[in-house]
Amino acid sequence: MQFINTGTPTIGRRLLGGQLNGTSDGTRLRPSPVDFSSRPASSLLSGFEVIPTNEFLNRTESRVSLVSEDEGLELSSGDGSSHPVVADHDCVHECCKRVTINVSGLRFETQLKTLNRLPHTLLGNPSIRKQFWDSKHNEYFFDRHRPSFQAILYYYQSGGRLKCPFEVPIDIFINELEFFGFDSDLIDEYKGSEGFILEKEFLLPENKTLKAIWQLLEQPNSSLGARLMAIVSVAFICLSIAIFCFETVPEYRVDSCVYTYRNVTENNSTKLKLSAVTINFGSHFFILESICVAWFVFELVIRFISCPSRLVFLKSVQNWVDVMSVTPHIVFVVTYCVSGVCMDSSASNALVVLRISRVTRVLKLGKHSRGLQVLAMTLRNSIKELGMFVMFLFLGVIIFSTAMYFSEAHVNYSHFHSIPDTFWWSIVSMTTVGYGDMFPQGVAGKIVGTFTVLGGILTIALPVPIIVTNFNSLYNAHNGRTSVY
Repeated sequence: MQFINTGTPTIGRRLLGGQLNGTSDGTRLRPSPVDFSSRPASSLLSGFEVIPTNEFLNRTESRVSLVSEDEGLELSSGDGSSHPVVADHDCVHECCKRVTINVSGLRFETQLKTLNRLPHTLLGNPSIRKQFWDSKHNEYFFDRHRPSFQAILYYYQSGGRLKCPFEVPIDIFINELEFFGFDSDLIDEYKGSEGFILEKEFLLPENKTLKAIWQLLEQPNSSLGARLMAIVSVAFICLSIAIFCFETVPEYRVDSCVYTYRNVTENNSTKLKLSAVTINFGSHFFILESICVAWFVFELVIRFISCPSRLVFLKSVQNWVDVMSVTPHIVFVVTYCVSGVCMDSSASNALVVLRISRVTRVLKLGKHSRGLQVLAMTLRNSIKELGMFVMFLFLGVIIFSTAMYFSEAHVNYSHFHSIPDTFWWSIVSMTTVGYGDMFPQGVAGKIVGTFTVLGGILTIALPVPIIVTNFNSLYNAHNGRTSVY
């Protein structure tokens, strides 16, 4: 049975195609619940006739449809009357049932179909969320962080917009995401958008033996043996740095080459003639240096053999730093073995450069130090700011050097003989170092010097806070409350 109105209905909505019953002001004609409650039951059916269901469907199909302008309510019009069309709707199939979610006393309401958008999460999986069903209060109850849940629910409602509330710490919000079953890819993507430095996935060799060797040398936290190996490696690095420093102390300085002379008689006169130049194999520094280099070469070769990808290994900057750290000693020994002559740093400028490259061993500590890794990542993430600082400094040096040169051009015994010669003064003044080896003497020069120092302070003050912020974010991500690992 269906009830259909045989009279002219009165609806308080403006319809497309004309006004109903001549009411243009949209007066509300729908009875209120109080009016219905005061009427007898029989009066509620007045104006309706009872017709069979099949006949009702036939009538509705033959009528022309109208749509209300404000909410799109579909109405049928025909033979001078309009009727709402009852569309087929299955709440069970559409999952439009409302559910209540209680998070530590704060209740949220949403539709079931909203949660079902993410079936792999806790709220979207019926078999998982039923564990939190409270039949007494007819709601789901979670003893979790309340301010975080509004952002989690909004992710379901918005179709993928995830934003941590301002008052919620990042680490707490990430814990809530993990609890409610968000996958790791989504969490990593969110961390990346918030500036987190994510740990890269380690490639491992397929061979079990090579895998064990690679983890022993590359992953100190994988086992006790790997930790001991890391300690040994750091000890050799520190020893090599100490050798590099102490061999330059005058009290301990030893020549790396030994010069051998012999007496030669020529024209009834005896002269000393150089007979051979050999490596000072008895030097304690040479012995310790050889041991350290042997360890570094052994470690580098084993890592190359056991690495999961040769191409990735060769592209790594850290591995090239390891190569540069052992190159000076190897070249020194190989040159002697090939030519038979010991060539120290005084014999060639190229060897001086090679010996200076030994200082790169300090960078090997970055592999075992979180602090150095954070510093390196801060510099890498602040390339734009550093470039901006260099550009500001360059412009300031040109401007203030020119101004200082012409300001001191007529001063007797001026320290500024040319604009390029004034560059050094501008750099040390703008960076607030101020060696005092060059200084203005005239009034105009001192005024220019004042503006130079103020310009240098502004030049440093603009990019430095951004770099400090990057460092704090990275440091907290590694060691603080926003730990990523």
